[in-house]
Amino acid sequence: MKKILLLLSIISVYSCKNETKDDGKLNIVTTTTMITDLVKNIGGDAINVQGLMGSGVDPHLYKASEGDVSKLVDADIIFYNGLHLEGKLVEVFEKMGSATKTPIALADQLDKSTLIGSDYFASNYDPHVWFDISYFGLFAEKVAKVLVEQDPKNAEIYEKNMTFYLMELKLLNEKIITKVDELAIEDRILVTAHDAFNYFGKAYNFNVVGLQGLSTATEAGVKDVQKLSAFIIENQIKAVFVESSVPKRTIEALQAAVKSKGHNVEIGGTLYSDALGNKGTIEGTYIGMFEYNVNTIVNALK
Repeated sequence: MKKILLLLSIISVYSCKNETKDDGKLNIVTTTTMITDLVKNIGGDAINVQGLMGSGVDPHLYKASEGDVSKLVDADIIFYNGLHLEGKLVEVFEKMGSATKTPIALADQLDKSTLIGSDYFASNYDPHVWFDISYFGLFAEKVAKVLVEQDPKNAEIYEKNMTFYLMELKLLNEKIITKVDELAIEDRILVTAHDAFNYFGKAYNFNVVGLQGLSTATEAGVKDVQKLSAFIIENQIKAVFVESSVPKRTIEALQAAVKSKGHNVEIGGTLYSDALGNKGTIEGTYIGMFEYNVNTIVNALK
């Protein structure tokens, strides 16, 4: 019934659109905080950007409100991650695609043969692709291309911003490599609340183990906790990590299970996985979030 009501609300909104900013700039709607930050970096002051999801919001579980649907309908361009990260928004996007515009899934730019497989998502791929900086660079190029096509008079701005941002991503990757090199290969075991960091692990030689599956929609069971606690003890792992968009209790239960077996593992800190930190903080940007995460991981595992 809820799905039917949602689709009816979409149809209703199409019939009577809300007012949007009519300042001559493109009105753009984004889903996750990472994509919102990216689009703002490429578009700068030449565009208007509205992000649907805020800090700490889990895109796996996010449900569109009527206000969100209005924003989507009124947008000139919609950018989203794809690969079924925004699971509950997919039906809305499909409806949009059959109407006045086709939302742009940035992950469609990626070579599927290079992606990590997953049975947790309808796409059959792990959607947390932003943790590979090279993939995020491809996102940036796609955003710039779309903005240039839709707003050619500001093409120079978009292309200049893209070039600068790609340079920043290159410098970020160099910083990450230098920091990660402080850890011996055998110490690069990252245990988190859910499997959001597999692309990070692939890029920087970490063995990544999540208590939950790739999607936070699944709950970790007692057997999962016991199995992972045994793994932590066997590998003498010093620290495990909480995630900002996943309840802390999952990792606390794991820590307690390790302690019940006569061992100890620290909580090494909170990592930002499916959402950036608060606006105005270092973690509130993609580049700041990535550097913060890596510093937290390496310092706790050394």
